[in-house]
Amino acid sequence: MVEHRSGSPAHGTGADVGGRSGGPGGPVDGDAEGSGISGSEAEGSGIAGSAAGAPEVAGSDPDARWLALLMHAAFFLLLGASLTRFLMRHPGEARTPWIIALSISLAVLYLLGPVLGSRPTPRRLAWLAVLVVVWMVLVVLAPSFAWCAVPLFYTGLRILPPRAALALVALLTVFVVAAQLRLADGFDPNLVLAPPAVAAVATAVFVHMQRQAVRQRELAARQRELIDDLLRTRRELAATERREGTLAERQRLSMEIHDTLAQGLSSQQMLLQAADRTWSADPPAARRHVRTATGIAERNLAEARRFVHDLAPADLAEGGGLEAALHALAARESAQAEGALTVHCHVEGTPHAPLPDRVQSALLRIAQGALANVREHSGASAAGLTLTHLDDRVVLDIGDNGRGFTAEHEGVRGARTVRGHGLPAMRARVRQLGGTLTIESAPGEGTVLSAEVPLTTTEDPP
Repeated sequence: MVEHRSGSPAHGTGADVGGRSGGPGGPVDGDAEGSGISGSEAEGSGIAGSAAGAPEVAGSDPDARWLALLMHAAFFLLLGASLTRFLMRHPGEARTPWIIALSISLAVLYLLGPVLGSRPTPRRLAWLAVLVVVWMVLVVLAPSFAWCAVPLFYTGLRILPPRAALALVALLTVFVVAAQLRLADGFDPNLVLAPPAVAAVATAVFVHMQRQAVRQRELAARQRELIDDLLRTRRELAATERREGTLAERQRLSMEIHDTLAQGLSSQQMLLQAADRTWSADPPAARRHVRTATGIAERNLAEARRFVHDLAPADLAEGGGLEAALHALAARESAQAEGALTVHCHVEGTPHAPLPDRVQSALLRIAQGALANVREHSGASAAGLTLTHLDDRVVLDIGDNGRGFTAEHEGVRGARTVRGHGLPAMRARVRQLGGTLTIESAPGEGTVLSAEVPLTTTEDPP
């Protein structure tokens, strides 16, 4: 069955031909239809090409979902336009029921595509093969159905491997060209060259967009990896900072405990042992030792309370600043020694500005630790505290007339014994303030410890 030029049925050619005579079957209509297919292909390349690969990401990308819907709408619009044209041109033909049935079958098959998914599974490939075969039969019976080729281009490109997809595009293009030539009256180079050109452009656009999508997915994956690395690095950095803060706090606590509570407990132990030895022979002396130990316990209790609240040393909290605290320390050490050790305090110079709190606290702790060492280890009868205010630094000297020691050998000895925390704690305090700690001593010549702290880098942070 054929579509004759006059619009009446004819037999033998098997072609749908628009004749030159008689209205819509003329050459203008044939050219228009031929160019209409090419135009539809170009339009389809803009619609379906943008929606290529859309079903894979339609669930996550709203734009891709709308483009996919637009592509499907274009297919059904082209299919409906082709069926309407056939029914208008060939009313009552014997093949009309077949054309209608095949059109409905093609529409139903196309609707089943999204249900089967987007991966090239055997069912999906079988569906595509049946879809293409039904379309080819329609094109053979009515060439105007070639208009539906463009959405099929992208369906194949989206599902098949590259080589198979290109082969399918070439096959569909051949059918489109053949249908255009059957609708034309004579050879037209435009109808031969335009469909392959449009198919090539559409395929290139699809491939380009597919590669762009792959690159974007790779970029997104790299960005996620970088974000994960950044978050992991931040967590590790936070953990490291917490560890460093814990270690620094432990060091601070150990120095505070050594310079306050540990020294006080050591003095109390010595006094109570002395009281125990003289309890029967010299009760007044024993009671005096107990009273002195009680005073030390009171000072330790005050230190402990302020230590718990992370406040300044008790002597500094009482007011008067570092100078008053050093004088009080010297008097207290002399009273506790009961004549065995006399401690003097001397201040030289006048500070241009009040010393920062942490400098005062550190120098007082150093003085406490140094006098504890003098009392317990040096055997000295006299010691002196000298605080010197200079323009850009402050210096605290602690000297005694004790037995002295060889500094290098004593450092080695102290590192090997349990009671070796005093000097390292002093050095750590001075180092935190950007200062230096020096020790001058020799056997039989006493010891001088000097802590020098610069004032230009020790201001309290805002």
